[in-house]
Amino acid sequence: MKDFIKQFRSEDWLSTIMGATLLTLVICFPQFKQLSKISQEIIKLLLIGGLSAIGLKVLGNKIRMFALGFIFIFAIAYLSQYISSISGIKKIGLESVFFSVAIGLIIRNSIGLPKWVEPAAKSEFYIKAGLVILGSSILFGEIVKAGAYGMIQALIVVISVWYFTFWLAKKLGVDQEMGIMLSSAVSICGVSAAIATCGAIKGDNKKLSFVISIVLVVAIPMMYIMPFLSQLMGLSQEVAGAWLGGTIDTTGAVVASGKFLGEIAESQSVIIKSAQNVLLGVAAFAISIYWSIKGTKNDIRPSASVLWERFPKFVLGFIAASIVFSFLLDIDTAKSLSGSARGLRETLFSIAFVSIGLETDFKKVFGKENRLYTLTFLIAQMFNVIITLIVALLLFGNYNFSFGF
Repeated sequence: MKDFIKQFRSEDWLSTIMGATLLTLVICFPQFKQLSKISQEIIKLLLIGGLSAIGLKVLGNKIRMFALGFIFIFAIAYLSQYISSISGIKKIGLESVFFSVAIGLIIRNSIGLPKWVEPAAKSEFYIKAGLVILGSSILFGEIVKAGAYGMIQALIVVISVWYFTFWLAKKLGVDQEMGIMLSSAVSICGVSAAIATCGAIKGDNKKLSFVISIVLVVAIPMMYIMPFLSQLMGLSQEVAGAWLGGTIDTTGAVVASGKFLGEIAESQSVIIKSAQNVLLGVAAFAISIYWSIKGTKNDIRPSASVLWERFPKFVLGFIAASIVFSFLLDIDTAKSLSGSARGLRETLFSIAFVSIGLETDFKKVFGKENRLYTLTFLIAQMFNVIITLIVALLLFGNYNFSFGF
């Protein structure tokens, strides 16, 4: 019984529970959307901040300064949303995610990450909770329709990119441990894949820190460049979303990039990214088997429990939310409640984007000792971009190859 309860003390489970709790409150208190804007923001601050503090405390994080740090991050997220709503900024097309990340980056790489803010800068935690809520706005029929193709794309891309990156790392003289972590990060789902892989092989945390840093740094420009390229090449939102979801390595950046193109692209990108996330548990399981066979220091016995442990639980929450809003609520009620849910989701993502900026230190990525690792990652990512575009075009639409200059 203790072991059963213990499994819920993980970031995946706690962020999923947080997202589910927020959705439950939306369903139980539909009058939330009738409150004033200020009242809604205060409630969001208290709810998200309170649930996050509880979750992070259960995870063993020190939260003595959490409240102050969270209010600071929440204020930046709110400021970013306000700036993006200014008419002149709206015409340019810059959304709140741009300002959220930019302000966070400026703070981190100028004065550094303040110690009192650090306990609240947990981007992956907020993103996963937000993704559970995002499931409420995506009809289950859309997941089934795009998910089948998404799984085909995920299988082709993950397998081909993983083996290419592993082969490239070996050719460039990168040690096997780093090669495996880089391969998983590029091919599957960035930070989550790197963390899961490091756990599967009991890797060096310093190497893991580098992989996480470069994933975040590269994801930021890709978040803006790839939507621009999608429009330049005249890609449909379905194809563009599949391309973004299959190549950008952090889920938060995938959501942000999809937003630049529209709701269809946003939904499609998340569905495709979720399809790849599903493979994370399988990949970690396979890697643990491989690492055990190689006779390394890893003492994990490959089993079904390892697969379940590595499986991203927020994907289950995402699908469950979609089922509830698709089948258990009537259409009018679901549409009405999705507005309130969207407000919570947008706030969670904005907080996450600020945190991504605050967590990203350029110095760690571009240090001399890591140049070979950086080169490997960048070449592999370019291969990923090309192969995923080809697969997305074949699976999700017709393309006339006419550039939109």
